Formats: sequence, structure tokens, C-alpha cells
Amino acid sequence: MSSSPSSSSRSRDGAGTDAKASSATGRPTIRDVSRLAGVSRMTVSRVISTPDLVLPATREKVQRAIDSLGYVPDRAAGSLSSRKTGFIALMLPTLTNANFAAVAHGITEVLRERDYHLLVAYTDYDTAEEERQMRALLARRPEAIVITGALHRRSANRMLLAADIPVIEVANLPSQPIEHAIGFSNYEVGRTAARYLIAKGFTRIGALAATPGETVTDHRGEERVRGFEEELAASGLSKDYVLRHGQAPVSFSHGSDAMAALLAAHGDVEAVFAVSDMSAVGAVMECQRRGVAVPEQVSIMGFGDFEIGREINPPLTTIHVDFRALGQRTGHLLLDILATGAQERAPQRIDVGLSLVERASVKGTKSS
Repeated sequence: MSSSPSSSSRSRDGAGTDAKASSATGRPTIRDVSRLAGVSRMTVSRVISTPDLVLPATREKVQRAIDSLGYVPDRAAGSLSSRKTGFIALMLPTLTNANFAAVAHGITEVLRERDYHLLVAYTDYDTAEEERQMRALLARRPEAIVITGALHRRSANRMLLAADIPVIEVANLPSQPIEHAIGFSNYEVGRTAARYLIAKGFTRIGALAATPGETVTDHRGEERVRGFEEELAASGLSKDYVLRHGQAPVSFSHGSDAMAALLAAHGDVEAVFAVSDMSAVGAVMECQRRGVAVPEQVSIMGFGDFEIGREINPPLTTIHVDFRALGQRTGHLLLDILATGAQERAPQRIDVGLSLVERASVKGTKSS
């Protein structure tokens, strides 16, 4: 009897036919891989978890079967007893801020060396949304969680403590961190900005920030404004030029609208600090649309050292924090904690520091 097309196909490429048969019955399993590769399920597990312990020829045969079937290991099943899921949770306030993206990039660079992966959620600066996202992330049993250090609801704090996993707060240095903290003082950012503008001889000094809301608040931005205002007061200068306007997150349009409002209320303002480079860039653009020369009539500075701030004309004076390095430090701390056990490591509080970058948007400075 002549061979049917299907049997001929099997003899020429058994892997392809078995892959189709497996997909017809549902998601491929480790049993399917072991059968196709002609090895035990234990060998398949070793190839997945500790490939260096498997002979290259066997490893290659198993990998071909995995690729042919489209098999993805079910890590959740093993994690039920071992608590090892391979996931780290990361909660950010927004995805539109390049500095928070740099934090995620830095963490990922380090974690991928040990085959850990990030589960990312964002809150839009909303504490109620933070609680919802935190509950969803923790339900997926991450081995640790990284959150942007700020104020949290009591119920959110309770969830973090009950999860019994390492917690790292980043982008701030809270006085009473939940556990570990890696960041910088946002309060000191504001003080540094005010001291700089005062040293330049300005006396009518303003600031642009978002308005705190009941649930939506940029706590880090508010800390910068608080430091800024207290430094003005310490020098005997008025805080009347400090404007809280609109809602977080700040943006180019926020800076434009806020600068327009500030000029309408205080046309004699000499210098302005925006809590983010995005707002600062918007403020520069608004001044240019109105024919207000920067820095000849109004000097403007920001925070964050965003790429766009280096490219506008005039380039933006700002306060720099290396957010990518912050993410890398966070990744290394996570790996150390997960390798040694949370109970073996005392809470860490790491200050990554900040620096002033002088450019041409403040009168009397040189473009870097």
C-alpha cells in the first residue's frame, strides 16, 4: 500500500507533524516535549532550569522540540510550592516620563542576567489606582516589588507587609521607608534650585508645580516645591511667585499653561523653577510665543535632565539624577536580597545623589 501524504510527511519531518498533533489537543506540555525529543521529562526540566548540566547534543535536541512545539514552561505551577516565580513587580507613577523609563531599563539590564522579568504597572499618581494595581501585581506572586517611594494608603502598606516579599522604594528617600529605599531627596532638589537662583541675584523667583488633589498628587514634585519655598523663606524672599496649577502628571502643556498663568499674575517674575523638565520646556515655549526672551527677561530651570531640555534653544539649566544608574543599583540590591534571603539583609537606604547642570536658560550661565 502506498504511503498517504500524512504518513509521508511524518517520515520526512516528524517534529512538524507532532507539533500539529499537540496543538490540536491544546497547549503543549513537557510530556509532549519529552516524547518529541525522545528524552525523559526530567531531562527536559534540566534543559529548562540548568542547561549547563545537560550534554550539548541532548540540549540541542530538546531545544529543537521546544521550538517546534512552541512550548512555554509553566513556571506558575512550580512556584505554588517554591514561591519562585521569576517575576519582580515594578510600580511607576507614569509611563510618559523618560526618567521612570530609565529606571525600568536599568533594573531590567541587571535582572535579565539571572533570568528575572519585570511585571510593570502604572498609577497616574492616583493612590486609589495604586492600590488596585498593587493588588493585581501581588496576586501574580512576584518575588519582590519595587515602588516609587512616596505616601501610600494604609491599606496598600498592609498589602505590602502581608505579601512577605522584599520591598524597595525608589526615586525618593522617605524618612520611614517600608523596607529598602534607593533614591535622592526631592526636598533637597527644591532647596538646590532655590539656592542657585538666589545666588544668581534674582529676588522675584517663582516655581511651577501641579496642584495636590485628594487622590491624585505628585508627592515627589510637591516635596521639591516645599524645599524650594522653605529656602526662599530662609532668604527672606516672597513665596507669592510659586504657582501650583493643573493636575499631575505634569507635561509640556502643563508648563505652558502654568507659565501663562504665572505671567498673567506676576509679569515681573525674574526666574522660574519647574518641578520637571517637561514643564520647564513648556514654560520656555510659552515665553517664546509671547515674545518674552529667555533668559534675558525670565530665566527658567527644571529637574530631570531630559534629552529635550538639552536640545531646545536656549538649552535648559536643570538638576540631574542618573535614573538609569538608580535602576541598576535597585537591580543589584534585588539580586543580593533574593540570593541571600530577605531576613539575612538589614534594610538599605541608598542616596544616589544629584547635581546641578548649568546651561543657557538661566541668565549669566554658559551652555554646556
